[in-house]
Amino acid sequence: MIFKPKFISFDCYGTLINFEMGPTARSLFSDRVSEQRMPGFLESFRFYRLDEVLGAWKPFFDVAENAIQRACHAHDVEYRTSDAQSLYAAVPTWQPHPHVVETLEKIAPHIPLVILSNSMTDLIPHSVAHLKAPFHAVYTAEEAQAYKPRGQAFEYMFDQLGCGPEEMVHCSSSFRYDLMTAADLGFMAKAFIDRNHEPGFDGYGVNRLTDFRQLAGLVGL
Repeated sequence: MIFKPKFISFDCYGTLINFEMGPTARSLFSDRVSEQRMPGFLESFRFYRLDEVLGAWKPFFDVAENAIQRACHAHDVEYRTSDAQSLYAAVPTWQPHPHVVETLEKIAPHIPLVILSNSMTDLIPHSVAHLKAPFHAVYTAEEAQAYKPRGQAFEYMFDQLGCGPEEMVHCSSSFRYDLMTAADLGFMAKAFIDRNHEPGFDGYGVNRLTDFRQLAGLVGL
């Protein structure tokens, strides 16, 4: 099926930009966490990041700091003040996934592109610059005062665009942060970019794409 939306909205980190928080933490804690214990430590860090964004908004630095402190506490690992600073500082250096830039550049002249990111206004410009394509709008959790998966983040985007979800396609590599909420809100279509970092689920009406270039075909380009 081909969709003709007014806008395509994207999650940024993990979907467009290679989200390297786990590998960054692995390198950072290699002197304190053994290889045997590392998978469990990183999984805790992943979960606590999600848990930290489900309440009232706070700066992403605090999200990362609280999450890594909680992971350290859970696994009896030494926490250093510099750990959160190193994790946060790495974000602007992360690069796009393969075929993202060329595909966005192909779609942009025909359908306006929008980013809705769990990011900060000081972080996101660096990542947008790496993506190169012209975006119609870029919205952050800081502006919305809410992180995805909370509906408030999406509602902020709708209000800014003057467009409802039934006229939009949302694209993400995460069910937990994006696609479950997108299904509840009634997007015209949901594109799941399967990057093997989260399992896929039936029942949410997503279009599963294993190659980002397939997105162009989904919108008839």
